[in-house]
Amino acid sequence: MSLENLVKIKQLQHHTTNAGEVSRLLAAAHCSLSDAGNADLSDASRFDLAYKSIMQCAMVGLLANGYRPSTATPGHHQTMIQSLALPLGVENKVWVVLDTLRKKRNQSDYSGDLIEPGAVQSCLQHAQALQALTRDWLKRNRPDLVPD
Repeated sequence: MSLENLVKIKQLQHHTTNAGEVSRLLAAAHCSLSDAGNADLSDASRFDLAYKSIMQCAMVGLLANGYRPSTATPGHHQTMIQSLALPLGVENKVWVVLDTLRKKRNQSDYSGDLIEPGAVQSCLQHAQALQALTRDWLKRNRPDLVPD
């Protein structure tokens, strides 16, 4: 499925971004990930912060390609993760893991399931990797959006 197909089914909408918007999201993703590294926080809080960083990077990928999720339509987190291969070239095996982390977050938020330390570490590692990938992709493909 293409990003344009996701527009047709109202999962995404067209959006024109700018360097300021991208810079703010990258800074927020960095801050979220930094805070997630605080071992004094609970596993659930650390996981949520790392997951938030993943979503902020996914948003940057979409914005840099001229799209944003339609938050009026349910499932925008799922759409953002499952479409990561399109805006940023994320490998399928990686977005499958990220989607598993999304499901774990939902189970924790809506059912009270516990977050295991291994899930926290996985989320932290994937958030770090996605941040690096996002910054590298921007430098190669959208240098006009790279913060100073």
